[in-house]
Amino acid sequence: MIPALILVPIVAAALSLIIRHDNLRRVLFVSAALTHSGLTFVAWSCTPEAILNGWLMLDAPGLLFLSITSVLFLAASFYAVGYLNFEKKQEKQDFEDGSFFTNTPEAIFIACLLAFLATMTIVTVSQHLGLLWVAMEATTLATAPLIYFHRHHRSLEATWKYLLICSVGIAIALLGNFFLAVAASKTGGQDTRLLLSDLIQQGNTLNVPWLRAAFLFFLVGYGTKMGLAPLHTWLPDAHSESPSIVSALLSGALLNCAFLAILRSHQVLSAAGQSEFSSSLLIVFGLISIIWAAVFILGQTDYKRMLAYSSVEHMGILALGVGVSGAAAFGAMLHVVNHSLTKGMLFFVAGNILAAYKTKASKDVRGIIGIIPASGVLWLAGFAAIVGLPPFGIFLSEFTIAKAMFEQHRTGIAIAYLAVLALIFISMSRIFLNMAQGKAPQGIPAQAGSETIFNILPPALLGVTTLIFGLYIPPFMNTALHEVAKAIGGF
Repeated sequence: MIPALILVPIVAAALSLIIRHDNLRRVLFVSAALTHSGLTFVAWSCTPEAILNGWLMLDAPGLLFLSITSVLFLAASFYAVGYLNFEKKQEKQDFEDGSFFTNTPEAIFIACLLAFLATMTIVTVSQHLGLLWVAMEATTLATAPLIYFHRHHRSLEATWKYLLICSVGIAIALLGNFFLAVAASKTGGQDTRLLLSDLIQQGNTLNVPWLRAAFLFFLVGYGTKMGLAPLHTWLPDAHSESPSIVSALLSGALLNCAFLAILRSHQVLSAAGQSEFSSSLLIVFGLISIIWAAVFILGQTDYKRMLAYSSVEHMGILALGVGVSGAAAFGAMLHVVNHSLTKGMLFFVAGNILAAYKTKASKDVRGIIGIIPASGVLWLAGFAAIVGLPPFGIFLSEFTIAKAMFEQHRTGIAIAYLAVLALIFISMSRIFLNMAQGKAPQGIPAQAGSETIFNILPPALLGVTTLIFGLYIPPFMNTALHEVAKAIGGF
């Protein structure tokens, strides 16, 4: 099962480089996504056995994050069919108009997307922290060509910024592995591998100073990839300049992978009785990220960058929820699901808006409801979902986290948390509502975005799903979320 989850996208990526016909390549792309989702679904009822001496195994946190990644990638694969068709027509039109910019060849683009899925899958099934580090670095290499898809000078700048900053972060995480190895080696001469189960089992024998240093380096290193402020500086540019399908996967899947890596190290510290140390750092970084995002959303004029800073905010909420622990850990795991679905939905719709208006400046986008009505409705629904209005799922997860803070008498943190969320709501409502309403600029014909089932159905289904999760959490999912929360020190 686990080898199939990894090999399916790898083989499909290799085949996509060989296939010459665009339509056949797109069929392969969607088929690989469907197969990966099917295998993930089977994993829920039949837990795959560990392989490679336990280096690869699907535990509760891994299965949850794998499922989010697979579902979002499946939605992205269907959206990609319409998106790539539109880009092909747009590239031809630009060439006829005298533009010399050409997109990355579709074969390379699809191959990198599938390689991205494979590397994220390895992250979720890795139980050896060294292998997890290698997989995280591989996600960086797989996604860099995706950010540079449009081959514009701004795309090139965003790509290099992404590579440099994330490489520095991953190098810092490597030092965390070294420090953890030192902490494990000082266990009375016993040889302890960097295998999660071994580290948790022998947690009380780990050297505490080295263990704390290791977590600090993990938090800074993987926090860079996760987008925690002030380590997030690559994120707004990469999300803004990437194709919308890539932005959705970066925000809804890649950031989660880095978060999972931090959770793994948090599990080790909890087993060593040092959860208070790691929780305090998560709370600090979480609050900084939420406040930082609020400041930059307040004056934002680019709607894709606004969504990027929203991702910084929600990564902060995840860190804060895990740091508070208890019921807040359950809320954080529910928030992972809801944020990924909602942010994927919003970036897909942002792609439809960009196709219709040819601009990312929010002041130049007016009257979405009249120009692309289906996308306009989804844009407003996405706004309600992302700011946590009931009955969408994010409301439930954010409420659960806030409630846990008050129950633990963390009143100051709770008030700051709610106050910043209110500020972000006010800031984002101005941008979203102004874009949806009003009179469209001259020269934008009705249905300019050529709305099709491929660019409407995927975001619509993601939005409906997060709406359902705000009203009803299926028993199997509720059980899984509690199991993950318990694994990371909550309940």
